[in-house]
Amino acid sequence: MPTVNSTGDEEPLLSGKRQLYNEADSNDEGETLFERSTSNERNADEDARPRLTYEEAIEAAGFGSFQWLLLLVCGWANASDAVEIVGVSFLLPTARCDLLLSSSDMGLLTASIFLGMMVGGYMWGYMADRRGRSRVLVVSLTVNGLFGGLASAAPWFWLFLLLRFISGVGVGGSIPVIFSYFSEFMPRLRRGAMISALATFWMAGNILAAGLAWLVIPRSWAHFSLGPLDFQSWRVFVVLCSIPSITSALIFKLFMPESPKFLMEAGREREAIHVFRQMFRLNMRGKGASFPDFSLHVNMKQREHKTEIRQPCGRLAAILKQGLIPVRQMFDGNLKSRSIVLLVIFYCISFGYYGLWMWFPELFARMEAGGSPCANMSAGYEQRNRSCYPVNTVVYEEGFFIAAANLPGNIFTILVIDNVGGKLLLSCSLLMSSLSVFLIFVVQTKTQSLVLSCLFSGVSVITWNALDVVGTELYPTQLRSSALGFFTGAGRVAAITGNVAFGNLVDSDCAVPVLLVSVVLLAGGMAAFFLPRSKQTELA
Repeated sequence: MPTVNSTGDEEPLLSGKRQLYNEADSNDEGETLFERSTSNERNADEDARPRLTYEEAIEAAGFGSFQWLLLLVCGWANASDAVEIVGVSFLLPTARCDLLLSSSDMGLLTASIFLGMMVGGYMWGYMADRRGRSRVLVVSLTVNGLFGGLASAAPWFWLFLLLRFISGVGVGGSIPVIFSYFSEFMPRLRRGAMISALATFWMAGNILAAGLAWLVIPRSWAHFSLGPLDFQSWRVFVVLCSIPSITSALIFKLFMPESPKFLMEAGREREAIHVFRQMFRLNMRGKGASFPDFSLHVNMKQREHKTEIRQPCGRLAAILKQGLIPVRQMFDGNLKSRSIVLLVIFYCISFGYYGLWMWFPELFARMEAGGSPCANMSAGYEQRNRSCYPVNTVVYEEGFFIAAANLPGNIFTILVIDNVGGKLLLSCSLLMSSLSVFLIFVVQTKTQSLVLSCLFSGVSVITWNALDVVGTELYPTQLRSSALGFFTGAGRVAAITGNVAFGNLVDSDCAVPVLLVSVVLLAGGMAAFFLPRSKQTELA
């Protein structure tokens, strides 16, 4: 049986025997036998301790203050990603004049961050499964905030587009990893509700972005000159949107531990027990309880794991081949069918949600004359004929109301997810989202359009919350972040497609992209019925 040395590395028993024989040959048998006896006693003491699985250790660490603090920290990171993504949509009604944007350019701008997320999603997810969750979160959040802030000073459209793309690479890493990291601190019976609670912070990010846009972009005090650059209020808004990501990266760097589940899978038992002890101390503070003495069922292939992640690959082909291993595992054996279904669902919800959501401020700006979103989209319509200044405050008020409409959907998800299960909730919410988008096209007044847009906002957030829970529970630890990163990347392809389609069709035939969103969401709802049941399952 292998033993574990003080550094956490595995020492085969054979090496201990060889050392014993060598020392015996050097006439120091008495000392060797004493050391051997001491080692046997230590091993006997360790064997006497109960050996717990991950789920048992999580239960032993308790539930309380640690999980609630973790919810705030991870929630702030989730909100920061939402601010960076949704914030772009609030730039369109004003930035289009300063950057001389056509509708097609605006489609590229909203798609750029999703292209970055597609690149970053799988890359960061793969690194998180190899290097650790917290380390990857620090780097990806820093990339997100740093380049997102730098974009505020870009004087040309192409440079602004490039910096938003790099910011998207960071966003693509933090979104899937944050849910893997958070779920691995949660006991099984509370996992669904807590992940749903974490997902509600996306709503908080939407509201924060909408509120900042409402407070900053229409204001003249936020306009000043910075050398040759005319720093309009929307550029100040871009800077403010980068602050949540930077602060979140600092919090993870300074205060947050590594995932105990990851540490166990990496064979780092002592570090995992230390994290469980930290959790126990916070959860049991003031209760007079003492931390139980136990050992863990750890992955005994730790040496192989460390060699795999530390030895540099000499060729790009070898790196790519290694990086594609998780994808092959996802689409093999009993994971194949669920992976195909999730791929379809991620594509459908991303195409529909982001394809429509990112255009809400622009659509409502065009609706100021009255009517439905497509009423003023006659052939030959040119959005550049509208004046950007003074900024119309009503557009941002309406965006704030649509973002706030997430709240009922989030509350509903938290209350029912553990009883109903993610599968049923996912399917029903997708079908309702499809219906609400179809009705947005049918109605004829601006007020009706606003009400149905709020309905779409509230129902679609249920889809995302359920998808976060289902995606977390359907894959084992060594694939979880890679799988979520892969599906997130696939979703970004859909988001890019949706935004580019809107940008190219919104002026000529608005009905096509709106009805296409409805059909795609309907297809996703039907596909969700083919997912396996995952309600309150143990994490593998």
